[in-house]
Amino acid sequence: MNDNPRARAWFRLAAVYFAVGVALGVLMGASGDHSLFPVHAHINLLGWVSMALFGLIGTAYPSVGIGRVACAQFWMHNIGVPVTLAALTLRLKGVDAAEPVIGVGSIIVGVSVLLFAWLIYTRIGAQSRAAQDTGERRVVI
Repeated sequence: MNDNPRARAWFRLAAVYFAVGVALGVLMGASGDHSLFPVHAHINLLGWVSMALFGLIGTAYPSVGIGRVACAQFWMHNIGVPVTLAALTLRLKGVDAAEPVIGVGSIIVGVSVLLFAWLIYTRIGAQSRAAQDTGERRVVI
């Protein structure tokens, strides 16, 4: 594995979210109170799965994790997800004032996902063209 600090950070954060998601699932199962199921699902999808995939893609294509856009994407996701999760938890527990905060957090996460998609389309394509220029053969899907 190459030494990619951003990919390593994604993997570590994914592991934290995985542990938190499993712990919340166990607590819900043990208590019989499944009212936080949407939070559990978002922890696992936006935390564990998305961040692990960001790490895997960043390992396979290190250029995806380099530069200002990649830095902005990293921090937007890592600010937006906990804000969304905390606000969603409050909303599900009856705090109506949390609703706009869910919206703000979701927008931040949404923009981070769009930035990641942009990084994929611009950085992976650029690597493939560079490989072709040097005569290296790669399969591009």
